[in-house]
Amino acid sequence: MVKIARWNYDGGTQSGFVDGGNCYPLPSGGVQTLLDAGLEETLGLARQTIGSGLAVPLAEVQLLAPLVPATIRDFVAFEEHVEGVRKSIDGVAGVVTEWYEAPTFYFTNPHTVTGTGEVIGIPAGCEDLDFETEVAAVVGRVPGSDGRNLTAAEAHRHIFGYTVLNDWSARDLQRREMKVSLGPCKGKDFANTLGPWIVTADEFEGLHDAEGYLPISMAVEVNKETIGQDLLSNMGWPFAELVAYASQDSVVRPGDVLGSGTCGSGCLAELWGRNGAKTPQPLKTGDVVRMTVEGIGSIENTVGERREAVTRVPARPRPRNRVAAAVTSGN
Repeated sequence: MVKIARWNYDGGTQSGFVDGGNCYPLPSGGVQTLLDAGLEETLGLARQTIGSGLAVPLAEVQLLAPLVPATIRDFVAFEEHVEGVRKSIDGVAGVVTEWYEAPTFYFTNPHTVTGTGEVIGIPAGCEDLDFETEVAAVVGRVPGSDGRNLTAAEAHRHIFGYTVLNDWSARDLQRREMKVSLGPCKGKDFANTLGPWIVTADEFEGLHDAEGYLPISMAVEVNKETIGQDLLSNMGWPFAELVAYASQDSVVRPGDVLGSGTCGSGCLAELWGRNGAKTPQPLKTGDVVRMTVEGIGSIENTVGERREAVTRVPARPRPRNRVAAAVTSGN
């Protein structure tokens, strides 16, 4: 097992390996260099680096998001989550037939990635701030593969490692947006947290069941009170099938991140749908959200202040002309 991380220390950003309470900086390059090299080369470099370089105590660094993602695809792979959130967002019970036919994902913002320990501000206009408890697979290079039209077996080899993902969600903004049958957009655009590090895929190789699922525990708590717990193996598709699906008539590249979607009971909106009321209450300033995934670790963030601003821009009614009006000269 290798843990790959990025951190701030002594005024600078470093990348490298975490082992036994110490951080070992890479002699050159960063996390993307490792992803471009692939898993086998990375494991070899880790063996050379850990214990041979100057160690920085983990307790003295500020961990950052473990990579700067090229893209983030976020799936919705847990049936239980879909049941609850659909009731909360759309007011309708059950799961649509189309969910069972193929995996579904959206692209979220790689530029608003945060790390564990960071304060997450409430976006303007949001009253219903929520979290989403997920695991994300990180794609690495596989020699001889271009990352296109992969089979599940081929896609499995492209999974470089796993990290914890919190897909922060402004549910009231999301609720309005999705009535237009597009999105979410600003309901998800403001923040997502990755961390605390990437644990390389070799650590989990012996844990997959016969169908490729990982039965590892996922849990979330707010202010030290447990909100939800599930197993990653309750996904509708194993990760290899999600990566393969993403590659169809497209491509996955080193540095791409693919989220599992929220586990069962892994967010507030799902519970609101089941309870018929906003209980537990939406997140507020000062709340501390902690997510823990077996074999990976924990991320923890504090909710900050709400940004006070009006961001909605209403459409103006316009005539549906088909021909531009003639422009008259002022002379």
